[in-house]
Amino acid sequence: MISFSLDFCFQNRDVVETQEHYKSRWRSIWIMYLTMFLSSVGFSIVIMSVWPYLQKIDPTADASFLGWIIASYSIGQMVASPLFGLWSNHRPRREPLVISTAISIAANCLYAYVHVPHSHNRYYMLAARALVGFGAGNVAVVRSYIAGATSLMERTSTMANTSACQAVGFILGPESNVPDQDAEGNIDHVAVVAINFLFFVILFVFAVFETIATPLTMDMYSWTRKEAVFYNGIILSMVGIESVIVFMVVKMLSKKTGERAILHGGLLIVLVGFFILLPWGKKLPNIQWQEIKNNSIPRTAATEMLMPFWSLQAMPLPSNRTVEPVGCPVTQSWCLNTPMIYLAQYISSDILIGLGYPVCNVMSYTLYSKILGPKPQGVYMGWLTASGSGARILGPVFVSQIYTHLGPRWAFSLICGVVVVSLLLLEIVYKRLIAFSVRYGRMQEENC
Repeated sequence: MISFSLDFCFQNRDVVETQEHYKSRWRSIWIMYLTMFLSSVGFSIVIMSVWPYLQKIDPTADASFLGWIIASYSIGQMVASPLFGLWSNHRPRREPLVISTAISIAANCLYAYVHVPHSHNRYYMLAARALVGFGAGNVAVVRSYIAGATSLMERTSTMANTSACQAVGFILGPESNVPDQDAEGNIDHVAVVAINFLFFVILFVFAVFETIATPLTMDMYSWTRKEAVFYNGIILSMVGIESVIVFMVVKMLSKKTGERAILHGGLLIVLVGFFILLPWGKKLPNIQWQEIKNNSIPRTAATEMLMPFWSLQAMPLPSNRTVEPVGCPVTQSWCLNTPMIYLAQYISSDILIGLGYPVCNVMSYTLYSKILGPKPQGVYMGWLTASGSGARILGPVFVSQIYTHLGPRWAFSLICGVVVVSLLLLEIVYKRLIAFSVRYGRMQEENC
């Protein structure tokens, strides 16, 4: 049997591993990569079409209910993540992975047929998305497995690869782990709480970004539902390609600068991305004329003032009443006084957020797993996933309410404030975000 030593990032000692065990371990890790990849593909296919699908099955549903639909996914994930994490700590990981996959398949089938019932369709959709999210709680198991199956030197690279790939391929491969390391010492819970908060912020702002994309572009650029799904789908695909490239670059860059500096840079990029989204200039978005001409909105001071300019003679109604109204609905009062967000702003913001988010995501997971060290990580990873799910609950609800009632200026200004707070927290705990072995002096810190 051929054996060799794993080169740990800190060369205090060698850990011997057979070649057979090494191949088995990496075969399992590659299956986890495939799992995360497929999960991400499924999520991204659905997310951009939720709003048009909701409007189709229930025309009375508004943007506020959209927030709850999107949040329901994360409610399910938040509940499931700690449970699956605890389960994986005491039983073979295959069990929670198989059960969660079965739940996901059943929930997606339900989602595909929510248009069939004659009533309460929106609530079937809500339940389906919650169950899909519950099945997605297996992310904690996948992350804890990868953390336990890699050496410290391999951790950043594998976490980056995991984030680049994302839900169906769990069952193959043995339960492999890196040979046991010294687990004496306590976990720095201040650092654990800090990373959980930072991860919450990262997922919160991205949930806001993906939730608001379709309604924002329909309001600002007078896109139809079909156009919004199509164009945002293209943009999301480009952002996905950008993210994969970023994950590959991060693996190399972290060896030179360290994870903490990259996390700091990623948050700054996200801040700039949302700052660019603030409305500037004087041009207002187009208004949904048809709603006004059909007298389907309440008469407010703003609409009374603008009524002379919206006479029926100046704006003849199309003969086909089934034409989809486009533009910013005047029921959102901010549409009458908030400058539009230009398409160049929106695309520039997409590029920056698409750059900063994957950086922050993978660095958070990497730092977190290193802070936990050789301790069992199932429950801790479950709480990290739960904090991310909590962010995905609050993010859509927050942005749908603030955006609908106050507009993009308030929504994106508050997001910028949240990111600034997270940057200040990172500065405070910066020196505590170190690997478990470094904290106890068993290894010397390097950029790994």
